[in-house]
Amino acid sequence: MLEVQELKKSFGGRQILDGVDLTVKDGEILCIVGPSGAGKTTLLRCITGLEAADSGKFLIDGRPFDPQGTDRSDSVIGVVFQDFNLFPNLTVLENVTLAPTLVLKKAKAAAQQDAENLLKELGLDGKGDLYPYQLSGGQKQRVAIARALAMKPKILCYDEPTSALDPNLRDEVAKLILGLKKDGMTQLVVTHDMEFAQKVADDILQVKALDQQ
Repeated sequence: MLEVQELKKSFGGRQILDGVDLTVKDGEILCIVGPSGAGKTTLLRCITGLEAADSGKFLIDGRPFDPQGTDRSDSVIGVVFQDFNLFPNLTVLENVTLAPTLVLKKAKAAAQQDAENLLKELGLDGKGDLYPYQLSGGQKQRVAIARALAMKPKILCYDEPTSALDPNLRDEVAKLILGLKKDGMTQLVVTHDMEFAQKVADDILQVKALDQQ
């Protein structure tokens, strides 16, 4: 599904990623683990197009892919951010329907129906009219996942999905990720939590800070 070859990225003259290779198979969960400062989030941001790589190749289904390409209407890669990044002034339903209506030009009624179905699947039935401040951390995480899934991505990426949650909610997130795997979703998870990674991963990529190698 996804292949990254010889990815390099530096900031201010400091090399963060130096020739990283990875492969995520269709329907697989790959966890990227390592300590703070090892470049895990930078790697994810390059894959998702939030940062421009200095060099490297990206392939989706064996075909070249530009994460920062101008035609991203097909929403190949979805992102669930570490701090959820929900719009505080929008309801749950509005958060989930915003991108499909603006980017995919989906009709409002269709986007709303899809959003309601996603919220129900993720255990958020009846929460559509609430605002983010009215939700628990686990509920915010599920809204963030619903928002990403609403764009129909081929690959779903998570940046530290358990870092903002209480320990007793980590199993809940693991069940969500494994449930999406059963539905065939390919997933890439950045985490510092090796125990969590071992629960959900088909494969684990360990990265270290370059000055520790």
